[in-house]
Amino acid sequence: MCTNGSESYVIRSIRADEWPAVKELRLAALQDPVAHLAFLETYEDALTRSDAYWQERAAGACEGADGAQQIIAERPDGVWVGTATVLMEEPGTTDWAGLPVELKQGHVVGVFVRPEERGSGLTDVLFDAALEWAWSRGAERVRLIVHEDNARAQRFYRRVGFEPSGVVMPLGGPGGDEEMRELEFVIERP
Repeated sequence: MCTNGSESYVIRSIRADEWPAVKELRLAALQDPVAHLAFLETYEDALTRSDAYWQERAAGACEGADGAQQIIAERPDGVWVGTATVLMEEPGTTDWAGLPVELKQGHVVGVFVRPEERGSGLTDVLFDAALEWAWSRGAERVRLIVHEDNARAQRFYRRVGFEPSGVVMPLGGPGGDEEMRELEFVIERP
């Protein structure tokens, strides 16, 4: 539970049967003015996804799942106002960009807080929950990838303890858009 002024929010993992809310929040995120800097998917592409896709996405990151966890902030009226997802990456595998994973790590993706809730501290609470989940799964570090032009996100990530690792890649990973770059930020296990 998180309280902000007169509002109380529940911070929790999603349930598999909540896929319609997963879809709605993702579509809202993809309509954000900085979505092109934050997500490797467009609103138009997401609209074409089948219900089966959204059901599988929710089931793979729901409460009790080991490989990923989607954490949400929910208002008392049931509206989801923020989210962050953590993917676990195992040593000896390759990541989403085809790069080798050298140690057990969490990878934070899909961070979004609705504009009317920004500045309320929800992102901090979502990150605390995401990190707690990753550490409880034995992660040695947690990382995220941020577009080089997304200064707002970079400031936030630094404020909550993430630091640039020095890894820079084209947008979308190897073979991606060389004109636009993404930066890796990491936080080590305390």
